[in-house]
Amino acid sequence: MDFPDASSEKPYPPRPSDRRGFEIAIICALTLEADAIEALFDHHWEDDGLPFDKEPGDPNAYSIGMIGRFNVVLAYMPGIGKVNAATMAANCGKSFPSIKLALVVGICGIVPFGPAKDERILGDVIISNGVIQYDFGRRRPEDFIRKDTLLDVLGRPNLEIRGVLAKLKALRYRRRLTAKIECYLEILQQDQDLCAEYPGTTEDRLFEASYRHADNQRSCKQVGCNGELVSRSRLSTIDVPLRPAIHFGLIASGDTVMQSGEDRDRLASTEDVIAFEMEGAGVWDSFPCIIIKGGCDYADSHKSKVWQRYAAATAVACAKAFLDFWTPSVTQDRECFDQRNRLAREVITQESIVNQTVIPQQAGENATTKLRTHYLPLSRNKNFTGREGAIAELQKLLFTDPNGQRVALVGLGGVGKTQIALQLAHLVRKEDKGECNYSVIWIPALSMASFEQACTKMISKFGIEQTNGENPKETFKRFLSSETAGKWFLIIDNADNNDTLYGTAEAPGGIDEFIPDCEHGYILYTTRSREVAVSVAQNNVVKLSEMDDEDAKALLQSSLIDKAQMQDTALIEKLLHKLAYLPLAITQASAYMKANEISVNEYLRLLQNTEQDMVELLSCGFRDSTHYDPSQGAIATTWIVSFKQIRAIHEDAATILSTMAYLEPKAIPRALLPPLGSEQKMTRAIGTLCGYSFLSKREDGETFDMHTLVHLATQRWNQEDRLETGIRQMAFRHIAEVFPYDDWDKREVWRQYMPHALRLLTNTDGADTKDRCQLGYWVGRCLLLDRRTLTTAYRFNGQIKEAVDLLEHVVAAQADLVENHPSRLASQLELAVAYRFNRQIKEAVDLHEYVVAAQADLAENHPSRLASQHALAIAYQLNGQINEAIDLLEHVVAVQAVTIPEDHPDRQPSIVRLQYCCDMLEEVSVSGESDGLETDD
Repeated sequence: MDFPDASSEKPYPPRPSDRRGFEIAIICALTLEADAIEALFDHHWEDDGLPFDKEPGDPNAYSIGMIGRFNVVLAYMPGIGKVNAATMAANCGKSFPSIKLALVVGICGIVPFGPAKDERILGDVIISNGVIQYDFGRRRPEDFIRKDTLLDVLGRPNLEIRGVLAKLKALRYRRRLTAKIECYLEILQQDQDLCAEYPGTTEDRLFEASYRHADNQRSCKQVGCNGELVSRSRLSTIDVPLRPAIHFGLIASGDTVMQSGEDRDRLASTEDVIAFEMEGAGVWDSFPCIIIKGGCDYADSHKSKVWQRYAAATAVACAKAFLDFWTPSVTQDRECFDQRNRLAREVITQESIVNQTVIPQQAGENATTKLRTHYLPLSRNKNFTGREGAIAELQKLLFTDPNGQRVALVGLGGVGKTQIALQLAHLVRKEDKGECNYSVIWIPALSMASFEQACTKMISKFGIEQTNGENPKETFKRFLSSETAGKWFLIIDNADNNDTLYGTAEAPGGIDEFIPDCEHGYILYTTRSREVAVSVAQNNVVKLSEMDDEDAKALLQSSLIDKAQMQDTALIEKLLHKLAYLPLAITQASAYMKANEISVNEYLRLLQNTEQDMVELLSCGFRDSTHYDPSQGAIATTWIVSFKQIRAIHEDAATILSTMAYLEPKAIPRALLPPLGSEQKMTRAIGTLCGYSFLSKREDGETFDMHTLVHLATQRWNQEDRLETGIRQMAFRHIAEVFPYDDWDKREVWRQYMPHALRLLTNTDGADTKDRCQLGYWVGRCLLLDRRTLTTAYRFNGQIKEAVDLLEHVVAAQADLVENHPSRLASQLELAVAYRFNRQIKEAVDLHEYVVAAQADLAENHPSRLASQHALAIAYQLNGQINEAIDLLEHVVAVQAVTIPEDHPDRQPSIVRLQYCCDMLEEVSVSGESDGLETDD
């Protein structure tokens, strides 16, 4: 199998002497299509030499350049449709009379299935072997008759086009064409501004042809299209980018947008067409023509713009790949090719040095010319606001402190490090009234591969010559170390991984090895890891926290379309608090609101619905030019990257983090963290988590707070990695062991542990029955003991209800034990007491009677049996059954009189309660009223 060799050089054509030197025209109806074409130009002739202009009276707009072996003209259509296309093509032919081939490149609607049920999916490429005007004919009251006579139809392609198409249909060349498309598509996808990423198989939805979209002004998601989806085998792998397939066939061209699945299928059946578009028929008669389009929808009513940029990119990649198989009309000799190769390298170097200026040396300096170059692959964030303090501190450390040539900006993922660095980079680039003193260079440190790719791209763009045997990283270092480079400001973004920075034993030589330490170089690292920050910058570390209230409001306001919503200050403050004042979360929220046309109030309602809803919202990324890819536009996703890094470098820290996800996020005692075998391991694990800003340590050094949103994201991480059950089991086991008994002297400890135990007990899936019953039992007893001491306070804060819920859970979990099992009876007794405190008197009486009956086999003087009878007597009293209470208490007092000394304190409660009941009975007989619910003490 043959694949394109990315490193091989092609013989480039020379710069034409006039407009007659252009023989390929590329025609695009949409700007997004033309953007992708220009991105694959090997050179733009407009950037050097005099312009070629156009014929007087030609209204068209053109870009001229070079693609492979051809000088090409890119024509921009003023609008869509056949008429615009025909007018544009006629004028293009006057200005460029030597055009031998026109490629109409862009997006189209596709027919999802061929006659043999072969599948066509979104992103596939359609190459025309003919075109029909499906809307050209006679409209009669009852039907439409297309004109299809010899004089009315468009002709077939010329012999040369038909020959090349036949060749490309052959297996070997079809494979080569596919491989080239993938190669060029990858290049387009590296340009973030083009947004050419694969949207995912979940976005590829084909409804039955008869199922119609209800509202053309709103998307399927907004309308709620829920018709039956047609399954396709090619989409069986979820969200894995698929290779775009190539389909040759007839294309239907017309001035109407096909929005009917039924009409689509009818025309596909009667006319044998495989796609629908709107420009090809207009160009067909002006030039020898091929239509190359990427499928962005299924030519039905369910239109969506989600696929347009990816589909345009696949079509453009195919167009460039197609030209690799097209032969120039005039063969040029090798000397001319060699001359062009030399010229191309020179002009490409000049063209690619973005905003390059030459700074003359002052007297006494070496004669070497110093270049000012700027390479910033990410666009400036137009919504950037605030952060003046952080930027000022970075400027001071970098450019005024003589020892501050390396500085690190550290903080939680999503807190805004990259955006601050990007803002600073653009400020430095435009400082001193446009006279920049530094070359500004941006390098992503996501991996060693991304670093090397950036080095390769930069030495090519800056025209830096490589010596024999030198790799791109070494060339880059040599250039930065040289006087020729002048002063430079280097931003190393996302330097989160020590292995990437310094290498490993298996793969020595990290990024740091290729970053020179010289007097004319100034370096800013952005990182989530404090360990990395200290290692690269020592004391010059700036820690970045969440936004303050004023900056957060300004960011939200700049991101919202409906600014009037900012007037509801209480609502805005509630939203910002929920988003923890994190810039990425705020930007992500506003992007979601804009995309789904919902208000702040609606978004806040979704956030507050369930924790699962909140996690899903925080996982919804967005596309913009200030991030490397959409995943960086989702706060939860960007943290999961950090979680994985932590797991790779420090398994103990990952275990601690996973366990904390099932406790309350605030005031977590160190004693509740799972033991790691030694204090040193625990200290290092906690230090790692604090270094990533996932934890913060309180002043006592033994209590920790976890970021609320990180807490939610960690739960999702556990679920995705299928760790949830194992982590819960470990947490239950450990906390059940350390939770204190209901010893009043330990009340401060259990009160500190209580919120975390209650949180853990809200979901006991996977926990060992013994552990959860033990923990639930003691938590319930402690809650009740607290109530007895602080009755009013705890009654009104719902603690008694929590005790009831917990003890009901424990009793249910012990249902498999025999009826008279001591543990089961003890739990039932505690639940009955909890019912009494919660004023569920009927339930308390029933359960107390059950316990007393179950203990009938115990000795009459058994302490447990007597305690249960005493408790039942209290329940009788509270239920107004005074006589039953007196009878039971008289029995208890009589038994204790025989078995316990008279002065023993255990005798007093029964005696006092008996006297109280007798007094109550006397009052009832006098007043005729009963108030058995007077006290539960």
